Amino acid sequence: MPRVILADDSLLIRVALQHILEAEPSVELQEVCEDRPSLLAAVERSRPDVVLADIRMPPSQRAEGIEIANLLRESHPEVGVIVLSQFREARYVLSLLERGSERRGYLLKDRLADPQQLVSAILTVAGGGSAIDPAVVDALVAARAGNNGSPLDRLTPREREILGEVATGKSNGAIADSLVITKRAVERHVGSIFTKLNLPDERDVSRRVQATLVFLAETGTRAPPP
Repeated sequence: MPRVILADDSLLIRVALQHILEAEPSVELQEVCEDRPSLLAAVERSRPDVVLADIRMPPSQRAEGIEIANLLRESHPEVGVIVLSQFREARYVLSLLERGSERRGYLLKDRLADPQQLVSAILTVAGGGSAIDPAVVDALVAARAGNNGSPLDRLTPREREILGEVATGKSNGAIADSLVITKRAVERHVGSIFTKLNLPDERDVSRRVQATLVFLAETGTRAPPP
């Protein structure tokens, strides 16, 4: 049973989510917090499996949820983080997943009226996977695809296979070992995937995250742990 800590500076949202989680037999709500300092202290004290964090909280009201997720990736890699947000822009998800998609989630607050979506995301993230709100992924896919149909239709079968491996968070070397091909061949395929998906020539890690989001959106799957 995943142990959960909830953090949100809105009293109404805290109470609503606390009610949902306390009524759910498949999760255990450990603590409820309202800002970044109290959340980090609760993580040290209770060692949860999953943290539900508002994207913006005191003290700065910027992007504490994402900052906390990245901080915990280094200090407590075993703790999953689901960011609760009102923002549909894919850039927030890209920032969240830059250091890996495993044990990370991003849910829109207007979807939390369905308790099962929240519980499903908690169980997925606790198990090492990722849970990204479909509306956010769709926004990225629409921006990349235009009117040309599914972006994945442009890929060869081998490229689709390699993209599936990328979506698990594997490095090029690990993909090469898994598929029994050379690392150089993987690098060529990954470069071709980026080009065909019309991903901008930015940092490689950002393009890998964007490619993962496209894969998740088009296949209807969630990335498993690496």
